Order: sequence, then structure tokens, then C-alpha cells
Amino acid sequence: MYSIINISGLAVGMAATIMIGLWVTDELNFNNHFKNKATIAQVFQSQTMNKETGTGPAIPRPLEFVLQQEYADNFKHIIMSSWLQPRYLKFGDTNIYREGNAMQEGATAMLDLDIIAGEKNGLKQKNAIMLSESAARSLFGNLPALGNVIKINNEDDLVVTAIYKDIPANNSFSDMKYIIPWKHYITTQDWIEFSKDAWDNNSFQLFVQLHDNTTMESVTAKIKDIKKDTAPDTAEFNPQLFLLPMKDWYLRSDFENGVQAGGRIENVWLFGIIGIFILLLACINFINLSTARSEKRATEVGIRKSIGSKRSQLIFQFLSESFLIVVLSFIVALGLVLLFLNGFNILASKAIVFPWFNSQFWAISLFFVIVTAFLAGSYPAIYLSSFNPVTVLKGTFKSGRYASLPRKILVVTQFTVSVALIIGTLVVMNQIQFSKDRPVGYNKKGLIQIPVMSNEFLGKRDVIRNQLIDSGGAIEMAGTSGPMTDVWSNRSGYTWDGKSAGFQEDLAYTTVSYEFVETLGLKVTAGRGFSRAFATDSTAVILNETAVKYMNIKNPIGKYIRDSDTENQDPPLKIVGVVEDMVIQSPYSPVKQAMYAFDRNDNTAFYNVRLNPEHSTSENLTRIEGVFKKNFPDTPFDYQFIDEEYGAKFKSEERIASLSRVFTVLAIFISCLGLFGLASFVAEQRTKEIGVRKVLGASISQLWLLLSKDFITLVVIALLIASPIAYVVMGQWLQKFSYRTTVSWDVFAIACLGALIITLITVSFQAIKAATSNPVDSLRTE
Repeated sequence: MYSIINISGLAVGMAATIMIGLWVTDELNFNNHFKNKATIAQVFQSQTMNKETGTGPAIPRPLEFVLQQEYADNFKHIIMSSWLQPRYLKFGDTNIYREGNAMQEGATAMLDLDIIAGEKNGLKQKNAIMLSESAARSLFGNLPALGNVIKINNEDDLVVTAIYKDIPANNSFSDMKYIIPWKHYITTQDWIEFSKDAWDNNSFQLFVQLHDNTTMESVTAKIKDIKKDTAPDTAEFNPQLFLLPMKDWYLRSDFENGVQAGGRIENVWLFGIIGIFILLLACINFINLSTARSEKRATEVGIRKSIGSKRSQLIFQFLSESFLIVVLSFIVALGLVLLFLNGFNILASKAIVFPWFNSQFWAISLFFVIVTAFLAGSYPAIYLSSFNPVTVLKGTFKSGRYASLPRKILVVTQFTVSVALIIGTLVVMNQIQFSKDRPVGYNKKGLIQIPVMSNEFLGKRDVIRNQLIDSGGAIEMAGTSGPMTDVWSNRSGYTWDGKSAGFQEDLAYTTVSYEFVETLGLKVTAGRGFSRAFATDSTAVILNETAVKYMNIKNPIGKYIRDSDTENQDPPLKIVGVVEDMVIQSPYSPVKQAMYAFDRNDNTAFYNVRLNPEHSTSENLTRIEGVFKKNFPDTPFDYQFIDEEYGAKFKSEERIASLSRVFTVLAIFISCLGLFGLASFVAEQRTKEIGVRKVLGASISQLWLLLSKDFITLVVIALLIASPIAYVVMGQWLQKFSYRTTVSWDVFAIACLGALIITLITVSFQAIKAATSNPVDSLRTE
């Protein structure tokens, strides 16, 4: 039984540690697919508005020309890029929906794409397109793809010039299933051409690869003031440009007030520490059971010493036994990893494969086994080999009144870790639920968004709305220039009566159509929504409540806002309504000040459709698809549920919570295994005492309490240690969320009660078994 407890406890601990190690390795190796990783960077920009500095990768297009003309000696490649965009790719009757980028020619060399067929520089032609292997297979099946013409969004014909291998999952460009030439992209929309001199239009991405004779720091020092020096109008925002190395894109992409402030690397450290603790818990079990049973082996040690065994030989013997157990545990652990790796991948949203042929993994595993064997076996080996043979063989050996103290300390350590993990997991779950319960300001249920992908949609918004309502699949529809789950545009440069001198506004900007308020179910707190009854609404705007406070506009209805850039050409914008705040960006952050302007130029990127509550969702979608196919027969019908898109914002934290739950359960399981083993040993050790007490009239409940109270005391001590530690650590973790819950007392109550119940269940099995045993069996030898 003790061997099973030791091997299973160590195996579970090692399996958990191996999987955490694989996860940590996968995180640390993010973007390792790119052999030029060390020299690739993205240009980031920090700007300060009203003493608050924001940082991001959005840059103005003119920066490319300055870098090419004045700083080209520092770079192997300067690559302008669009944001990742979904498009329809059509060949014959096959129409697929994939995401990709528009990039300049050097992108293929910078990223060192693995070209399966076609030209390495497949972006040289203006009407070219490069496809990933999976996209080409979906579009052409077994037919050759090169040279074929495909239609993009039912508008442009592009020739397939190259097929590249899909970029693996743990890389920044893994979702890039096609690349179109930058020179084609900039001719598709007028605003892109107009932006070539616009330093205030931060709508693009810029990637660079440095020459080998320079560094990120030295180039950053050269380029940081380019925007401020070249475009004096932007100086008030103190724009600072810098290079963020590819190695930091994933793990260290968070910035606070212009300073790099970590990111996912914090989760790597967190789970790395959890993995070490779980292995430590398993080692503690081995140490505890080995030392607890030392008296059983005292005679063996005495005899071995009396016939000449040296202490070093005994230490080697016990370490060898420890090594054997650890090797067996490692073999079982490998089996558990193979059995549960697929489930772990689903839970962690990974594509980790077992590294069978990775010599580094096996070298680390061997080191892992040796260290674990030493950790688990060193104390028992030293302790057992120290026994005095004369004392042992005389029968006068006593373990001493403090012999059990180290075991008690280790049990307290185990449950301190377990309880801290329970509290941490509960706090993470509470924070997620707290944010999910946050009022979002509109009705997400029964609301879908349909992406507007091509020019064939232009001018048909009202026609589509009327047909959707007539079909019975929808009760309302409105167009918007961005999704309702993100902000695509931020604007400044506005003036209004009462604006403070020097105030630098930054407004989330979205253009919307009529029926915007009705479709989303917004609550109007002042004024009204856009109405077809008012012709003047073509120059009207609606603000959210945060914008009214931010702009300090008293009695906003009827007031005017002017765009300082077009003040002489355009009429002022009249505020006709104020709506409750909508949570559009992060659910963990304050709502940003937002302006909703009437869309007079049919600048629609999404149709937002309110489904008919009188019909089932599937019936509504069938009717809506019918209208869609009638008007856009060559375009696939695609849609997203707004509540699902909003729910996706919690995925990262939910993943942390799920992993924490799993590892917490494993930690508790390992701790309980050790507790079960110790309880069975204590019951075995006190068999005669229990028999005597039963003969003298002790009840089962009294005996149960006798055997349980010591363990309960140890767990209570662990609770007292773990609670303040968890309170401080989780309090710091919550600080990264602006919209956050608190570490409430009920979390500690649940964790403490749970730990006590688990302990009682674990110990009670052995305690009741001993208490109900027949005293005749234990006393007949006396």
C-alpha cells in the first residue's frame, strides 16, 4: 500500500510538472519558428494625452518613407503591413473565408516562409496572392494552385504565385493564411492613398529586420523622435517611436504609462512555480512515509551496521531505493502525460506534441529524475542511516518526542500550498464572473453581426434592412463602421464650447446608421437616437455618458462639436442624444469615452441584426440567409453572435482558471494521498492503544476524534499560514484589472471549510477502520 501511495503520488506530481514544463516551454518558444527572430521587430508608438501615456503598434504611413530614405542602413527589411483581415477567396464554385495580411515584398524573406511551390518573392506582381498550404488545399483540393486566378471578396482577380507551409500555432503569424501585395492593397481604398502624408493617421503596422551590425536599442534611439520632429503638429502628444523585438510580442507586450510592464510572462512564472510546488508536494509524501516507517527498519539498519556496513553504504542503499521508486513513478508519469496530453491541449488551447526525439527533453528528464530522487530520498537516507546499532538491537530505541515534528512541518507545508491554490483559483473565478456580470449597456442576446466584405454591399443597407424585417427573421437592423466588441477608430481634433485650454481629447469613434439605438437596445439617458424624421441628423452625433463627463459638457443635448480639421468645409456636429456606456473593449477596464456619428457615406463594416424573438434562432438564421443569398449570391453567408464574441474576451482568464483548477485538484489529491498514508501508519502504530481504549469503554466517535484531531490541527495551522499569503498575492494580481472584485471573506471560508472536509474524509477512513476493529485481535499477544 505504501509503495502504491509513493509511486502514484510521485507519478501524478511528475506528470503535472512535465505537462506544466511542456506548456512553459511552448510559451517561451513562441515565435521560435522564425529563424530571424532575434533581428525582427515591430515599430511601436507611445503618445501622451492629458498626462496619460498610451502605447501600441499603430503607426502612420509616412514613417515608412522616412525610414527608407534616411535610416535604410540600419535595416535589412522595412515592411509595411495591414492588420490581419478576413476575406472571401473564390475559385470556381469554391468560396472560403480566411484571414491574411497585405504586406510589402520583403515580408517573405524577413519571415523566411517555407515555399512549397512558386516564387520565393511571390509579392512582386501587383495582382498576386500567396496562399498557405491549408488555404490552397481548401480552395483547390488536389488541383495545382499555381497560376490560377482567384477572386477576392468578389471584387479583385489575383494570380496565385506561391504556396507556403502553414506557420505553426505558437507563432504571431499563424493565422495568416494568405498574403496580398502591399502595392495592390493601397490602391483598393482611397483613404490609404490619402494617408501617405498623414502623420496623424495611425492606421498601419510596420515590421523591420535589423542589420546584424546594429541593435534594437541603438536604432530606437535614432528613430524615437522622428514623428515629433517631422510633424510638429503632433508634438503636443510627445510621440515616441521604439522597436519591440519579436521575442517580446507575445510574452511582454503590456505597457503602463509608456513603460513595459510584463504580460503573459507572468502566467509563465505562475505556472512554473505551481509545477515546482506540485513536485515538492509529491516528494514530501515520500519523505513523510519513509521517515514515519523508519522504526520498522531500525532493526535492519542496526544489523547492517553491526556486520560492518558503513553509513555511506546505507545512504547509497536508501537513495537507490528512492531512485528505483522515482524511475517507476517517471514511467507511470509518462503514461499519464500521453493519456491526458490531448485533453490538456484542449484545456490550454495549445497544440503541444510529446517531444519523443528531443534530446534536450530527455536530458532534462534524467536530471529531473535524479534531483527528484535526491529530494525525496535524501532526508530518509540520512535519518535512517544515523541510528545507533547498540540502542536499536537492545530494543531501547525510541524515536524521540520530537521525531514526528519534521513530518508535521511537511504536512503543514503541503496543505499551505494546497489551500493557497484553492484560494487563488476561487479569486480568479470570482474575478471572471464579476466581469461577466458587469452591465454591458446593450442587449447581447439575439444580436448577430454580419461582416460587410465588398463593394457589392454599397448602397444596399436600407434595402437589406427592409427585406430582413419582411422575412420575419429580424425585427431591426443597423449598420456600423466597426464591431460592437471592439474599437476600430479613435479620433481627436475636436472643439466645443467650454473645452478647457490644452485639453487633448481622445474619443472612440464609430459611424452608425438609423435604428442603431433600437437594434442594440441602448438606453437613452438624454435626448434621442438617430431618426429618419429629422433630415438634420445627417450631421448629428450621440455620446456615451463617459464622453459627456470626459468632455465636461453641461446639458449636452443641442450643443455642437466641431472638427477642427474640416471646420471650414463641414457643418458642426449636433449632439442629439446620450446613451448609457457600452462595454466594447476589455470587460476589465473602464468604458472609454465614445462618439457615435451618423454614417452619411455608407461606411458600413457590419450589419447588426436583432433576431425575431418569436421564432427559433435556427429559423431566423435560415430566413436571414435567404435574404443574404438573394442579394449576394456569390458571397458566403457569415455571421457572429455578439454574446459569443463578447464571451471570447474572457478566454485568457478562463484558461488560467481552468488550468489552476486542474492543478489545484492534483495538489489536493497528492496531499491527501500523503495524509491517507500517514493516517494509516498512525492507526497501525496505535493499534494496541486503540484496543485498550475500546476495552475500557471508549466509543467509536471518541476514537475517531483521537486519531483525527492531530491532523485537523496541522491543517488549521496550514490555513492560518496560507490565508494571509494568498490574500497578498491575489490582491496584487487583481491590481492589473481596473474593473475588479475584491478578495472577500467567503473565499477564505470556502477554502478553509473545503480543506477541513477533505482532511476529515481522508483521515476518517483509516480512523473509523481502526476504531471499529476487534480489540481481541490487537491484544491477544499481550
